[in-house]
Amino acid sequence: MTAFILTSPDIADGSTIAQSFEFDSFGCSGKNQSPVLRWSGAPVGTKSFAVHVYDPDAPTGSGFWHWYVIDLPPSVSELPANAGAQGGTNLPKGARQIRNDYGSYAWGGMCPPPGDKPHRYIFTVHALSVERIDVPDDAPAALTGFMVNANTLAKASFTATYGR
Repeated sequence: MTAFILTSPDIADGSTIAQSFEFDSFGCSGKNQSPVLRWSGAPVGTKSFAVHVYDPDAPTGSGFWHWYVIDLPPSVSELPANAGAQGGTNLPKGARQIRNDYGSYAWGGMCPPPGDKPHRYIFTVHALSVERIDVPDDAPAALTGFMVNANTLAKASFTATYGR
């Protein structure tokens, strides 16, 4: 059995994330572009994928969803640089971006409060047992996460940090 893994040539597991991936508002001045993500070893029976980026250290009481993509076809095993552009034009056909905690349907880069201990950013891909996650286009990330977790065959993650 092959291990299900997620990697990025832009962000290594356990590394510090480059400033270029930072958000471009709220006092942050990055390029706000999503990194390349690649996965392999999905289990037999995978019918779609979901990808998300989550900051459990955000001072919100509930963490912060930076990006959530669902309905990625089973033939896809990579998201290119800036796949998270507003409007989804850089995503594979059929894939949907869920509203992030900045309120946009796009990648929302890192922007932890200045002086905070560096935050952890957890990048995760889910191999799913369904072709499509049954949530409306305006579903919040929490509801989407519930439906993704209910249909997950396997998941793979890596964590990197960022602080200002």
